Amino acid sequence: MADVNRGNRPLSPHLTIYRPQLNSITSILVRISGNALLVGALLIVWWLLAAATGESYFTTVDGLITSILGDLVMLGSVWALWYHALGGLRHLIWDQGYGLEVDTADKMGWGMIIGSVAFTFLTIIAI
Repeated sequence: MADVNRGNRPLSPHLTIYRPQLNSITSILVRISGNALLVGALLIVWWLLAAATGESYFTTVDGLITSILGDLVMLGSVWALWYHALGGLRHLIWDQGYGLEVDTADKMGWGMIIGSVAFTFLTIIAI
């Protein structure tokens, strides 16, 4: 039976109760970046299938992929790849029992953010 004297308190802690922390945000972004990578991969597969289908269809798909919108999606995919990889590296370090202190975990979170942007920039320069 429910406690009628509990007042206007929530049943359990939830997102509106807690202040977002760097580690929770970076963890959520790792999951989002993984899903974004799937979208980028599907676009590349679509491009390859169009190349195998015929010249006119390939021209249409290639025009979309190489448009400004396509370039932005591919740039986001490069960032997502680096961010997701650095997030996986962070979890490998955590799985070994290192870097679990709040200060160290925060530094690794900032390292993921800064590192993914820097590696994306370097990748774009290399291409």
